[in-house]
Amino acid sequence: MRWTDVHEIAMELEDAHPDADVVNLRFTGLWKWVQELPDFDDDPEHSNEKILEAIQMAWIEERE
Repeated sequence: MRWTDVHEIAMELEDAHPDADVVNLRFTGLWKWVQELPDFDDDPEHSNEKILEAIQMAWIEERE
């Protein structure tokens, strides 16, 4: 997975952290969790606030 795989990342994060408070999650924590996903293989420096926000929104949608 790469940073642009927003929906796939959101599904993997939901599986890995089902009890997380996604709405109040800090981007620094989200950034770390994404990199810890087993299938994630992208440069940490390619992330930015816009991508992290998109991942967060996709994760919230995944829960609904």
